[in-house]
Amino acid sequence: MIVVPKRSGLARISDDLATARRLRRSRFDVAIDLHGGPRAAWFAWASGAPMRIGYAITGRSWMYTHVVERSPDLTPPRHSVLNQADLLRPLGIDGCDPVREPMEMAEDPAAQRRVQMRLTEAGVRPGDPIVVMHVSTGSGFRRWPALATTAAMLVRHPHVRVFMVHGPADAAAGSIIQDARAAAGAASGRILDGAVDLAELKALIARSAVYIGVDSGPVHVAATTDTPIVQLLGPTLPERSRPWRDPRWFTEIVDVGALPCRPCNQRHCVPGDFRCLTRITADRVAAAAERAMGIADRKYDDDHHDRDCTAGVRS
Repeated sequence: MIVVPKRSGLARISDDLATARRLRRSRFDVAIDLHGGPRAAWFAWASGAPMRIGYAITGRSWMYTHVVERSPDLTPPRHSVLNQADLLRPLGIDGCDPVREPMEMAEDPAAQRRVQMRLTEAGVRPGDPIVVMHVSTGSGFRRWPALATTAAMLVRHPHVRVFMVHGPADAAAGSIIQDARAAAGAASGRILDGAVDLAELKALIARSAVYIGVDSGPVHVAATTDTPIVQLLGPTLPERSRPWRDPRWFTEIVDVGALPCRPCNQRHCVPGDFRCLTRITADRVAAAAERAMGIADRKYDDDHHDRDCTAGVRS
């Protein structure tokens, strides 16, 4: 892994030239450009690798020795994993299947211990169902306004704890968590702040009864586990963005259905109200999570023999 600094102006040019020299000195045999942007294409070319694979993009194809046609992002809908797997065809690797080639993320025992310590400190017992909700406060195309209401609805069930997860630097998440606690009333203590790093996120999701999130990075971390997933899709379609994993594991997509503006390029919202997300109601998502935990109940019964802790989850 070579991390390229993210600076601007003359500093960026200096960084890029230094990175290019490092790549060339490494004498790589193959360079695969999974991104397709101008900078990524230039790095692939600058590496000097005898085999350079990238998408057919106007103005950049000359930087590659092997050019692959790129499936359009919007139509027809095709999973993004398949689009990127196309870049392996020049290597004689054809096709990609979520059962045979699932998403993978290495286990981190230290992160697992940290998560277990937090659960213990929060009074979570081995069989208590945990709901992990991703608090996304960035782009409007990733911001779902009913997070707090949904969290409050779910903690009405006895023993359920909701961890509202976010990155350590996401300051805006705190206000959403406060809103959720205010809406939960007497059950507010069961809504927990889930500031986690990436390895802890994987460990917490693996221990949870259901993961709820929009189409962003954490949902694909969740796809590396067998934990049930409830995914909210706004501007993207399930054919392109659903979790890439074995279909045996519970996955439910919640979206608004057909809209004239859906899917879109996510550069700006044409109607202006982000209706692809704002029209997804809290009760629909809470019901999907309850269905997922109905499956998870059996998992906890088998793994922990603790029926009393999960009996209150069923709606």
